[in-house]
Amino acid sequence: MNFHREPNTYVEQVNLKVRNLERALKFYQEVIGFKVLEQTKKTANLTTDGKTVLLSIEQQDNVVPMLGKTTGLYHFALLLPTRSDLARIVQHFTDIGLRFGSSDHLVSEALYLSDPDGNGIEIYRDRAPLEWEWNNGEVEMAVDPLNFRDLLSDVNQQQAWNGLPAGTVMGHIHLHVSELRKTEDFYTKGLGFEVVNRYGTQALFISTGKYHHHIGLNTWNGVGAPTPPENSIGLKSFALIYPNETVRDHVLANLKNIGASVTEENGAFATADPSGNRILLKA
Repeated sequence: MNFHREPNTYVEQVNLKVRNLERALKFYQEVIGFKVLEQTKKTANLTTDGKTVLLSIEQQDNVVPMLGKTTGLYHFALLLPTRSDLARIVQHFTDIGLRFGSSDHLVSEALYLSDPDGNGIEIYRDRAPLEWEWNNGEVEMAVDPLNFRDLLSDVNQQQAWNGLPAGTVMGHIHLHVSELRKTEDFYTKGLGFEVVNRYGTQALFISTGKYHHHIGLNTWNGVGAPTPPENSIGLKSFALIYPNETVRDHVLANLKNIGASVTEENGAFATADPSGNRILLKA
């Protein structure tokens, strides 16, 4: 099953604020492997397939550095089509001398790094859903060491890395939030997601269609963490895609019923979670 298309609701695009567009573009093209779809003096839309924008970066005026211990982006996560694609990007990172983290989450194998502005990035591949373990409605996930020897046995050493493959999608987003009770209500009763894993009292993982998670939510920056300044480097917004306008209209009504603010901008709808993370609602 493809968890990033209709009838599921999923994250399609992440929009970031950066200090220097030229520096950010060099990183996202040469290190991560994006292609530029559109560019202005202060913005760039990045793609892998030449038509779908997965990441938008914007150079802010009067920008301030990313502050610690606030709400906002923990990381956005790029989902690769195959394990061989993950092996190839590991080889690429090794070839350019890039340091990165890694983990085996049981449902997936993942790499972790940050862009030059400190925005967190995960690059991962999913194990087959039939391999995921579910207990009492929750999917089992872990933070185990990644077996690089086994992973790299899956790479063709003669095949050169050529950037992110066209089938790459925005797999999920993981956010710092200020608390979890109201946040859970917002994302489940408002936006229509289902909790699929609870990491103690510190994190929630939510999805539609029984994916292991389309969104992660944590309080690791502290309960009561403040919203960062508007001109801070970091997350500007992210876009959720609903199956159709009927479903989205139902979500808009649910958001209003729970007291969440919804605005309309040029035919698009936007809201923000209780921690100030801005969300665009599309169909």
